[in-house]
Amino acid sequence: MVDRLVNSEANTRRIASVESCFGSSGVPLAVPGRVLVGEGVLTKMCRKRPKSRQFFLFNDILVYGNIVIGKKKYNKQHIMPLEEVSLDSIVDNQQYRNGWYIRTTTKSFVVYAATSTEKQEWMAHINKCVEDLLRKSGKKPVENHAAVWVPDTDASICMHCKRTQFTFIQRRHHCRSCGAVVCAGCSSKKFLLPQQSTKSLRVCDACYERLKHVPSGAGEELAGATAGGVKHNASGHGPAGDSSNDEDTDEETTSPGGESHDEPRFYGDSSVLSADDSQSTIAAATPTSSSSTTTVSPSQNPAVASSMTGSHC
Repeated sequence: MVDRLVNSEANTRRIASVESCFGSSGVPLAVPGRVLVGEGVLTKMCRKRPKSRQFFLFNDILVYGNIVIGKKKYNKQHIMPLEEVSLDSIVDNQQYRNGWYIRTTTKSFVVYAATSTEKQEWMAHINKCVEDLLRKSGKKPVENHAAVWVPDTDASICMHCKRTQFTFIQRRHHCRSCGAVVCAGCSSKKFLLPQQSTKSLRVCDACYERLKHVPSGAGEELAGATAGGVKHNASGHGPAGDSSNDEDTDEETTSPGGESHDEPRFYGDSSVLSADDSQSTIAAATPTSSSSTTTVSPSQNPAVASSMTGSHC
């Protein structure tokens, strides 16, 4: 079904609408062959607290951003190539439910869906897009990913020395290799992690000792293995946070807190295929004469994006 949407007018308008909602804070998303597979709101575990983020799943990238005005305006656009994405489910506990890890080589974090059904839908669609993309490209799945950071609020003391208590003066720092929250004294060194940055990054003393004793070029593999070792908070039962220093800002949706939850939409599903989609896919699959109107390609930007059914803007 996704392949049938490639040249549909509905897909072209949807992508143009997403671009419009990000405005100047985003980059153009319309490229030949790209399909908007699904969209919806997920709760992302950031460094300081959970925050609602709008996610857009394309057949080759995963995009998310801050919600400024629900369905109308987003900013702080982040783009994650699906070729690098790996998902891992998180077991529910009393405080957090319906969560999973989203990992890439440069950024990893935890997200939560509103229901178990939505979690299953998101994970299934993302995994299907990743599998299709890797199969078509002939590439192998990425094995080493950035560490998922332990949230600041889940570590009142240094996770390395177990002595330093964090205050306004004693700041928290995150090891870029394992994601642990450590004090300045336990993370005074830096190490080059090529998949994450061209510059040397702060690592804890334990990771530095491991990394410096491995052969050149193998350090990133060890870092990836170390990253898998810190999946929970300091107490051992909570979620992890965001692997970057990007707080995604504190801008939130201006929609009332009591607004009903909107379920995610996945356009590749026949169950959510609108009449507009059906007509577009039929038109794309039906041969036309040379005098017929040519189907709009995803790389074209229609002038009127707001006419789309269920438009973001």
